[in-house]
Amino acid sequence: RYFINLTQPEIAAQLKKNPLVILPAGSVEQHGPHLPTGTDIYAANVISHAVAERMDGLVLPGGPLGVTPMHMPFEGTITLSPETYQRVVVETGASTAQHGAKRLMILNWHEGNIPSLAIASEKLHRDVGMSVIVVQACYVAAELYGHDCGGLTHGGEIEALAVLAYINLERKGIPMFKNLTGGLKSHTTKIGLLALAGVIGHTLTTVSSGGPVDWKEVGLGAVVAVLGALAKDNAEPAKP
Repeated sequence: RYFINLTQPEIAAQLKKNPLVILPAGSVEQHGPHLPTGTDIYAANVISHAVAERMDGLVLPGGPLGVTPMHMPFEGTITLSPETYQRVVVETGASTAQHGAKRLMILNWHEGNIPSLAIASEKLHRDVGMSVIVVQACYVAAELYGHDCGGLTHGGEIEALAVLAYINLERKGIPMFKNLTGGLKSHTTKIGLLALAGVIGHTLTTVSSGGPVDWKEVGLGAVVAVLGALAKDNAEPAKP
């Protein structure tokens, strides 16, 4: 399912079979003292994997960086300008289109990327001819599980569960993550103290046992969101 793990003939055959590519979008930014700075891109990759399984698509090597100037006061944050990020997304999509990809699904887990992704997706559709849909995967997860996890918060339970899911899927046994799997401490921070701790919300110790989130269901929710958007577009009369 992963573009960078396949050979050129395998990619060519898959794009001929199903010209769908999936781009995970996230960021590298501080998530407090308990989560890695790659939390957002890890979450996007977990959901991309689930969607690729259901829709028989290729997961592109989405760069981990995003647009996150609001977190630059904290060490551990790397931000791109909106213009740079848009160009990376456009050139990534255009490259795959040259090789036969016709549909691009962008699965985003970082709110700071939303305006840039809207601009980039429109440009890919207009200039390259790709069908592009951007799914705000973090909102899908919040809608499905926010009531059990205290909502979608920065460094909160849903994001902690996403990191654990990524560990189980791709990085289990890597020493840099062993401290996370041993149990995550509880951190509660009011919005007014964000400058001190970098966290909004609760990270519960119970998440170390797996927690309530089924990430395949989140992936299915992303697919449903895409199908709903397509149905809405097809139902609406064309604008003059």
